Amino acid sequence: MDNNEIEINKVKTSKKNKPITVPIKIIPLGGLGEIGKNITAFEYKDEIIVIDCGLAFPDEDLYGIDLVIPDVTYLINNKDKVKGFFITHGHEDHIGSLAYVLKQINAPVYGTKLTIGLIEIKLKEHNILSDCTLNVVEPGELIKLKEINIEFIRNNHSIPDSCSIALHTPLGVILHTGDFKVDFTPIDGKVMDLQRYAQLGKKGVLLLMSESTNSLHKGYTMSEKTVGETLENLFSKATGRVIVSTFASNVHRLQQISDCSIKNNRKIEFSGRSMEKISEVAIALGYLFIPEDMIISLDEIKNYPSDKITIVTTGSQGESMAALTRIAAATHRKIQIEKGDMVIISATPIPGNEKAVSNVINDLIVKGANVIYKAIEDIHVSGHACEQELRLIQSLLRPKFFIPIHGEYKHLITHAKIAQSMGIDESNIFILEIGDVLELSRNKGNVTGKVPFGRVLVDGMGVGDVGNMVLRDRKNLAENGIITVVVAIDRRNKIMTSGPDIVSRGFVYVRNSEELIDEVRSIVTKVVEKCLENNITQWAEIKNSIRREVDNFVYTKMKRKPMILPVIVEV
Repeated sequence: MDNNEIEINKVKTSKKNKPITVPIKIIPLGGLGEIGKNITAFEYKDEIIVIDCGLAFPDEDLYGIDLVIPDVTYLINNKDKVKGFFITHGHEDHIGSLAYVLKQINAPVYGTKLTIGLIEIKLKEHNILSDCTLNVVEPGELIKLKEINIEFIRNNHSIPDSCSIALHTPLGVILHTGDFKVDFTPIDGKVMDLQRYAQLGKKGVLLLMSESTNSLHKGYTMSEKTVGETLENLFSKATGRVIVSTFASNVHRLQQISDCSIKNNRKIEFSGRSMEKISEVAIALGYLFIPEDMIISLDEIKNYPSDKITIVTTGSQGESMAALTRIAAATHRKIQIEKGDMVIISATPIPGNEKAVSNVINDLIVKGANVIYKAIEDIHVSGHACEQELRLIQSLLRPKFFIPIHGEYKHLITHAKIAQSMGIDESNIFILEIGDVLELSRNKGNVTGKVPFGRVLVDGMGVGDVGNMVLRDRKNLAENGIITVVVAIDRRNKIMTSGPDIVSRGFVYVRNSEELIDEVRSIVTKVVEKCLENNITQWAEIKNSIRREVDNFVYTKMKRKPMILPVIVEV
């Protein structure tokens, strides 16, 4: 970048050095006011760079949906401008959508070694690894484009190799923190690069975009090492198997669990698909250190006494198909709870998962396990910065503009107030919504428009083929059931030759409701006969009439609205 260009507008400009008038556009496509689906586009002239590309997991009202990914229509429409995806770390809410998006926008992906290792797993599953360009970068490394230079800066989080990203633009530095906390005693000894933060702050930062997940929590986030102390104490007291459930991506936690197991001469078995894959990658890349002879397979558990076994498993959020949930429900094919087992749930329930986690805990206790969870022992610390850490970042960077990111709106609003209390002018703080286009110059910022945004639902192999109408029908089926009406009609002679047959699922038990079913049958008969008498032989019209009359009758009688599905067989 030309040195003269950096000095533009500081005092005065010459004819040769005209003020830069092209603003940079910041476009969040996910991750604001919601949990997950983090993705933000930055556009300057003919370059677009994208930070993160995550997914979200479905709420209870998204019946049958597996994943929720962001709508990237804007990026697809401008894919010639997209120069790359720059990934802060390897959590699902930051990398989970890449496999879907790269099928439509084949741009290079940049990330640290573990992050790229986890992305490779996903691309292999989608059979597109050979078609994609993955670039491993080191913290401190600078990727140079025509207009924007991208710098990776080491931070601390609940997964190794996590980074913040600084964008060096002609207008100034934009710093995106990614997910972070300030841990002065990280497990791997790699402390957050606060010195680089201070250097950038001294030179001047145009915009800070900082995560807000723990903005409601006072003080500081505890170091990951405090969990290790608790785990050591619990392992020393255990007399049977130790079953630990945690996030598979929390490699530092896996290391501490493994260290405690080795210290107590316990063999380690990783259970659950994501746990097995991530531990394998972490060991191969040198982020997880476990002697090879200490790891056993699921089939080998029976060869060792209970007090020599540690099982590390998924399911800390009560996910229905996760290993711990199946163990608790006695449906796991090879692991059953034994009296004397110690089960440690080393995680805090994500909002909305509290009931599912509570059910798993109760099932385990009923089966005789000694269950240790956050309310009993300090066996989990957050990977996100609390209020004082957020203030520290503000004081180091002293940005002119600020955008709170990553969190629900209550977190964003609280973080905005923290920034204001640290001296940022209220007019320079932007709480954006997904799809907003913020145009930022050196001196001001304005939301100037909206791009296509929203959620794309993934159901099995289908991507985006389940919309609001389908979800409404699924919700109605789940809550009210269905009544299927089958009639056979001779169109030529305009007579009903058989039926109507009434089939109910999820509405009433037919054998106990014969009177109601007979009334429905009578109503359908009258509707069909009336249609045929009036020369109505279009099946769609007859079906609508059946649906309307049966729906009105059932609601009047039962105050329920099941789905009415007429089926006409032409004879």
